[in-house]
Amino acid sequence: MSPSNTGQPSDAGQSGAARPRQGLLPRDSRRSRWWIDVLVIVWLCWLYDLIANLAPVRQKQALAHASSILHLERVLHLDPEAALNHWLAGHHTLAVWLSNYYDNAHFVVTLGVLGWIWLRAPLDVYRPLRNNLILINVIGMVVFWMYPTAPPRLYNPAGFSDVVASTHAFGSWHSGTLGGVANQFAAMPSLHISWAMWSALAIWRLAGTGRWRLAVWLYPLLTALAVMATANHYLLDVVAGAATFAVATVLADISLRWSGARRDRTASPAAVALPSVAVPALASDTDDVHPLGVSRPSVTGADLSA
Repeated sequence: MSPSNTGQPSDAGQSGAARPRQGLLPRDSRRSRWWIDVLVIVWLCWLYDLIANLAPVRQKQALAHASSILHLERVLHLDPEAALNHWLAGHHTLAVWLSNYYDNAHFVVTLGVLGWIWLRAPLDVYRPLRNNLILINVIGMVVFWMYPTAPPRLYNPAGFSDVVASTHAFGSWHSGTLGGVANQFAAMPSLHISWAMWSALAIWRLAGTGRWRLAVWLYPLLTALAVMATANHYLLDVVAGAATFAVATVLADISLRWSGARRDRTASPAAVALPSVAVPALASDTDDVHPLGVSRPSVTGADLSA
């Protein structure tokens, strides 16, 4: 007899019911809605532009903050910016290369990694990384607004060379049209460092277990060298950029755990198994047992004739 005639569901029917429809990824692997992420990027650009518009009226404050940072570094004997800048200015070819790296790598690499994890990473991996990057930028914008800081090249043009401007780097934010829209007093913290560390973390989490993935952390180190040698950031800016990344990472991970626990609490509880109750079977007409379990007396012919 064929399975369809036995009253039992066929294997094909069972597998078809359990398998999701073709074209759908498992729930945890679906991609985030791209238009939401684009709106977030637009909002961050608007916020950056809003703060950048305040730069002309905050120049005095930005120069004072730069003086305080450089003074603290000299007290701590941690002020490598001038030495790195003078060394780079004396090596033209390297200066051109590093200036172009400074101006373009943080956009190309960060957006490239973001697009890659959006396409390839499961949603439960992509979402905390995306939230991490958003928090990095929000924290940076808050500090830009509360603590405007002039970079070394603007604080002391006589002591620091603007390598990016002198080498005419492609896409320079120091002159021309881009120079007019950039926030020139956003040295603290260095988002170049924060974005570089975020990109390294994203690749680290998705790169498997190969030892070569340690190499991704060379990217933030190279970025730290570039931002100081081109006189765009102080060492304390670099430290603050790393701290911004660390705080954003912790907050994103805490948010992920909290939202997961909240989903678990609000999820439908599992069905509660009720204790089974034995119900005595009803006796048939031919049984000598009463439905309640009491034996029925036998009826004889003598009883009928009485």
